[in-house]
Order: sequence, then structure tokens, then C-alpha cells
Amino acid sequence: QVQLEEHGGGSVQAGGSLRLSCGISGVTTTPHCVAWFRQAPGKEREGVAAHSKSDGGMSFYADSVKGRFTIRRDNAGNTLYLEMNSLKSDDTAIYYCATKRSLGCGLRVEYTYWGQGTQVTVSS
Repeated sequence: QVQLEEHGGGSVQAGGSLRLSCGISGVTTTPHCVAWFRQAPGKEREGVAAHSKSDGGMSFYADSVKGRFTIRRDNAGNTLYLEMNSLKSDDTAIYYCATKRSLGCGLRVEYTYWGQGTQVTVSS
């Protein structure tokens, strides 16, 4: 049974940094595609960043976080990180990690497995 568990959420002032982590267990092979999503109150869930093992490792970012957020994986590929810098109040949301079975990777593809989420609150 594939399970994902996020850690690292919390409260921070605008301009600050946080690092989220996500442990993936129950997989028989390293997931080829992993991603971070977020959902703010009253808004739809949106893709934040994704990473594909293909093509030597390719990352995808939402325009709103480019240059501020970085998605990383550990060498084994089963721990996922989201390094968030220059945080803004608009970044306040519940952040979810996700992975998928099928081919393809990015922010607009369907993901199979999801974590429970971790709250990030940015105060101005």
C-alpha cells in the first residue's frame, strides 16, 4: 500500500523560508514522478511543483512560485522536499505531496496517491 506523509509545515512571516518533506513508502520501485500541490481556503487545489526522473530529472513549477520554490528528491528518490523561500501571504495553504503510476509528469496530470497535507501559514 503506497503511503505519503508530509512534514515541515508551520507558521512563518512573509519573506521567510520553510522546507517541507514527504516520505513515500510502500512502493516497489522509485516513483518516476512526484509533485507538490496546495489548496488555500476557498480556492481550488493547484499544482506547485513536480519532478520527473526522466530526461535526467526535469522539474516543473507554477508561475507563482518560480524562482522562490525548489523541488528536490533524495538519492533513493523516495523522499521529496519542497524548499520555499521569500514566502508571501498568498502561499498560505495546505500543501500535499503526490505521486502517480502512469506515464507523464507535470502539474496538469492526474496523480494516484496523495498525502494528508501539511499546513503552511505565512503572515504579513
